[in-house]
Amino acid sequence: MLRVEDAQVSVEFSPELLNKFADVVSRYPAGKQKSGLLPILHYVQAEFGWVSPQAMDKVAAYLDILPIEVYEVATFYTMYLLRPSGKYVLEVCRTGPCGVVGADKIMDHIGKTLGVKEGEVTPDGLFSWRGVECLAACGYGPVLQIGPEYTFYENLTEASVDKLIGDLRVKAKN
Repeated sequence: MLRVEDAQVSVEFSPELLNKFADVVSRYPAGKQKSGLLPILHYVQAEFGWVSPQAMDKVAAYLDILPIEVYEVATFYTMYLLRPSGKYVLEVCRTGPCGVVGADKIMDHIGKTLGVKEGEVTPDGLFSWRGVECLAACGYGPVLQIGPEYTFYENLTEASVDKLIGDLRVKAKN
């Protein structure tokens, strides 16, 4: 097994995860293993709940690329979580069209309802939230998606957000 360590965190990729990586890399010509970076980062996030710097270093070692090449990708795409997050990550579009129809108000409401600031995790571990760039639904704003499944919700109101959060709490109990 590959192992990347520092004084605080150790990341260990299981044989099953390494087999998934190998399957991804096998889809590309020899020497083009970097092409598998996106799906490999998805596998890492699915396994650990987020993509830590230690995991990114380990992915770089696995793919025989520089760590900066992994960091560039992981920090560019909002689908990769770069810190521990809640089970449900509420991602609110904060760009122009959604902003004009109330995205800021929705984000404020989510923060107050959950009792955490953007990027923080609720004490029960269920929720975190953040503003993200365009979710490609400009005519239906404000919008949000919930990871990791990326379920999409349009035309948000404070009431619809409250119902959504309540439904997710019930779902988590079952």
